[in-house]
Amino acid sequence: MKGFLEDANYSIGLLDEGATLADVIDNCIYEHTHTGKKAFYVGDLGKLVRNNIQWQNVMAPIKPFYAVKCNSTPGVLEILGTLGVGFACSSKSEMALVQDLGISPENIIYTNPCKQASQIKYAAKAGINIMTCDSDIELKKISRNHPNAKLLLHIATEDITAGEEMNMKFGTTLKNCRHLMECAKELGVQIVGVKFHVSGSCKDLQTYIHAISDARCVFDMAEEFGFKMNMLDIGGGFTGSELQLEEVNHVIRPLLDVYFPKESGVNVIAEPGCYYVSSAFTLAVNVIAKKTVEYDKLLPSGVEQTRNDDEPVFTYYINDGVYGSFASKLSEKLNTIPEVHKKYKEDEPLFASSLWGPSCDELDQIVENCLLPELSVGDWLIFDNMGSGTLGEQSTFNDYQRPLIYYMMSFSDWDEMQDAGIASDTLMKNFFFVPSCIQLSPEERFSTAA
Repeated sequence: MKGFLEDANYSIGLLDEGATLADVIDNCIYEHTHTGKKAFYVGDLGKLVRNNIQWQNVMAPIKPFYAVKCNSTPGVLEILGTLGVGFACSSKSEMALVQDLGISPENIIYTNPCKQASQIKYAAKAGINIMTCDSDIELKKISRNHPNAKLLLHIATEDITAGEEMNMKFGTTLKNCRHLMECAKELGVQIVGVKFHVSGSCKDLQTYIHAISDARCVFDMAEEFGFKMNMLDIGGGFTGSELQLEEVNHVIRPLLDVYFPKESGVNVIAEPGCYYVSSAFTLAVNVIAKKTVEYDKLLPSGVEQTRNDDEPVFTYYINDGVYGSFASKLSEKLNTIPEVHKKYKEDEPLFASSLWGPSCDELDQIVENCLLPELSVGDWLIFDNMGSGTLGEQSTFNDYQRPLIYYMMSFSDWDEMQDAGIASDTLMKNFFFVPSCIQLSPEERFSTAA
């Protein structure tokens, strides 16, 4: 069946001017309510087109290399490949996915900081030469398995926000860069540039100033060793907000003009991931179980109890969780809030609630505390901004089955691609016309275009 993530082929529904993604979600929920109530995604691939236009308007000439680990679904990869975006891969499987699209090895970089020897050999065989390195151990491993590798020295940045615990970080110091260059000279390995990464949670944009200055120092150091450096990778950490993109550009542009001007021949690239895909995907989940709990057990520690003892408190279990689409919840805060799909009155009472996945595991908590109207088993919840970190490798925990994906795009975004001359014949075969998303059968909505 077309439109499913598991299929090698997929379909993209073209929405007419009178249809919206909300209509698509309504129709899919209507369908799933009658056929099995499975969780599903709706992916607006037109959002990728608009985000790429925004990138070109704000960040050009910095070339984006999409971080594949954020979302490796076929629709996303093919649209971005058609748009001319490069790809930053962290594993053999990601490199293979991108290569299957016919992407040139020059437009692929291997960014895993801890590489397996077998995967380095795979990159060498595939002609993927550009990769990152931050230690002499990695350097020696690369020299043994990929003699034609072109390395970007990954330097550390100070991007720890006040009040946050320090996370495990990768990157080497300026002092150690000299040692790595000495090792590279002895081993005959090419060093062609520098990479750094500033976390999207970093509030101090001065971190970019320090990082670019450090990169310039590494470039100057490289001249002493006879390395010809021609690439600067400013990493990821782009949240998808146009404001954040403009703020970053405002900070880095003057430094890039001074330290890495156009005449220097240095190509500046970046690794945006969630920037492209986070807001493009919406997840719909179904309530599969419901319990009433004690209020003091639901409240986070340190929160004062203010409710009436007569008010019920609910725990809901849904058919997706942290061992599936909410995997990022294990390492970071959820950046979206649940929206109830069913209509309810504005004056309808709201109750303290928590949301849990289907595994019955103590880690499978999705939302610790929120206010919702009373829900029933079978009701639907909608989560926006679910395109990043949720659609990568599939979990096998508890027989988890990846939700279906329904790809959509508006006619205006489709016209934008055609007018720009970037819509390949292969990609166009995946599109089919959706005259109206309301009251269409699955066969009508997701049939393959002739």
